[in-house]
Amino acid sequence: MSELNILLAGFGGQGVLFTGRVICYAGLIDGNEVSWMPSYGPEMRGGTCNCSVCISDEPIGSPVVTEPDVLIAMNAPSFEKFIDTVKPGGIVIMDSSLIELTTKRTDIRIYKTPATQMASENKMIGLASMILLGKFLEATGFSDYDTIKKAVEKSVPERNKHLIEPNMHAVLLGKES
Repeated sequence: MSELNILLAGFGGQGVLFTGRVICYAGLIDGNEVSWMPSYGPEMRGGTCNCSVCISDEPIGSPVVTEPDVLIAMNAPSFEKFIDTVKPGGIVIMDSSLIELTTKRTDIRIYKTPATQMASENKMIGLASMILLGKFLEATGFSDYDTIKKAVEKSVPERNKHLIEPNMHAVLLGKES
């Protein structure tokens, strides 16, 4: 990998920032240069939220991702806002249980994963973003499952260590979807 620029976007409270942090830690554990830059509206939970993650084997010049290689979209407004910014040849991973929009673009690969529905069916409310992380891992091979587990362990606060296994189960669901 030389450089991978990722934009995660959704509503506050969907796990966008947490998932971005996990991706960032995975890149760091793999020995890469990384940056993580959150952006959210004043409401936070329920407001708009996105996060730029850069992973590179070279120093990163700017943490801002304006032309992502990968867009992980968790809701329709985010898909609509960012779909045209994805680089040609890029990847879009979308929560198809919340996004019914389509695009006319033929120069990108789109992976539709009903992450919110899958999370609900598996009693994993709040883990749709981790299901999408699993799909991202499967689609790009940017890292491996064991590294993601280490990154989740690093990202989850001590008081919530009981949530590591449900998060990893969600990643597996996404990989297998």
